Amino acid sequence: MNSWFKYLFIGAILITGIARSAPRPTVIELFTSEGCSSCPPAEEFLAELAQRSDVLPLSFHVDYWNGLGWRDTFTFPAATHRQQTYAASLHRNSVYTPQAVIDGDTDFVGSDRRSILASLGHSRDGVPTEIAITEGHLQISIAAHAVAKTADVLLISYLREATAHIGRGENAGRTLQEFNVVRSMQRLGGWDGVARTFSTPLASLPPDATHVALIVQAADQGAILGAAALPIRVFQQIGR
Repeated sequence: MNSWFKYLFIGAILITGIARSAPRPTVIELFTSEGCSSCPPAEEFLAELAQRSDVLPLSFHVDYWNGLGWRDTFTFPAATHRQQTYAASLHRNSVYTPQAVIDGDTDFVGSDRRSILASLGHSRDGVPTEIAITEGHLQISIAAHAVAKTADVLLISYLREATAHIGRGENAGRTLQEFNVVRSMQRLGGWDGVARTFSTPLASLPPDATHVALIVQAADQGAILGAAALPIRVFQQIGR
């Protein structure tokens, strides 16, 4: 393929660490595509947000642009399904790119810096969560907390940074820098306010994922109640 990325993993694959969340970061989900000419400004803005400790930005690459001249190497069907579910819950007539969903209950055009920055202006209390790495496993803890409805516990792996050289389509000839690219998403289970723990092997995650995010989200893809992120691999980007 004309777009490529390559990573050199240093030493073993694991970083030993713990991430705790309270207050939690604001979660921004950007639905985007390498084949969309309106998306690079939103991607650049997401790169800025990725430097902030109070924000957890995640880039979901949808697949419905793949038949329009360029196949995005980071697309996966679950990203498109997640955006379609948001379209229903946010009462949108259709999906679009770039779309930024804030904390599961508000959305803006992904390049609308003013509106998105305004939404980040206050601290957000959340469900106390913790992610730790122990003996090759992610150990996840969610503390007891009063909730109005049940929630889903989601584990998302992502790639901190990538370079894509676009050969065809609306962005033909461009080199795109991409950040916090989601590589997998899995539901670990449900949560009803009672303290729970989960464990999953790091080996089950995609080999190019460098970080994980834990999302506690009200059932039926509602508001996000808790979030935390943790690096899991050390990497050095190689480009040419």
